[in-house]
Amino acid sequence: MTSATDSPSPAVPRLIATDLDGTLLRDDKTVSERTVAALAAAEEAGIEVFFVTGRPARWMDVVSDHVHGHGLAICANGAAVADLHANGKLIEVRPLARDIALDVVRTLRAAAPGTSFAVELTTGIHYEPAYPPLHRDPGATVAVAEKLLHEESPGSGAPVLKLLAHHAELAPDDFLALALTAAGDRACFTRSSPTALLEISGPGVSKASTLARCCAERGISPSEVVAFGDMPNDVEMLRWAGTSYAMDNAHPAALAAASGRTASNNDDGVARVIERILAERPSADSDATDAASTR
Repeated sequence: MTSATDSPSPAVPRLIATDLDGTLLRDDKTVSERTVAALAAAEEAGIEVFFVTGRPARWMDVVSDHVHGHGLAICANGAAVADLHANGKLIEVRPLARDIALDVVRTLRAAAPGTSFAVELTTGIHYEPAYPPLHRDPGATVAVAEKLLHEESPGSGAPVLKLLAHHAELAPDDFLALALTAAGDRACFTRSSPTALLEISGPGVSKASTLARCCAERGISPSEVVAFGDMPNDVEMLRWAGTSYAMDNAHPAALAAASGRTASNNDDGVARVIERILAERPSADSDATDAASTR
């Protein structure tokens, strides 16, 4: 297994951006004590930490106990920014227009018969009767996608964060390739599930583009960001960040996009890199000594 120590040394960062599932979280969806300590140490050293995930804000309970000074999470593959200090309150939304979502539904039904859909709104998820019971919400509406996306009048419905499309027979990467060919010019398509489940966002909306916006607001350049990920929905973020690490368990596309590779999510890969960054970061004492020596 390639470890973090075999990868290039990271630049001194101002921000760490990490995916959750398959990256920061272990397979049992817990955060190890080592990882909790590493995140806290990074923030104590003045490095911001952003959770950047495909999860909606309401599923951020897996890390809510480990939020320190930052409290911000980029959710739904960049479609929302949530304040975890305020119970996941959405402070920015980059919606998928309903007419585009409807167009994608019709196009994928024709290109891949048997596709079923779910609609993730800012208020919760709703799905078609054939959509698989992945994360069923007892309060969801179950109806065809056209009804789920219908508005009584333009703008009267809750914003759409993303459309999800599932196919029971196609291989995951094959389904993504087919969707990109059929409708890739109308929306952003990606995937993070081991099943043939696509996540569809508005044009230009991705983890990378929202992270770039958040960093620009803080005067942080890509070279000052270290990113971690494991799946195709992390690829653009891994390419954008000045230093990036794919997990040892990562999808081949993530491994190809990252500038480095670290241990798996079950072997504290993120924590290992953070520990190394902090160990190599110049201390305040050494900075003072260097400054004195130049006088």
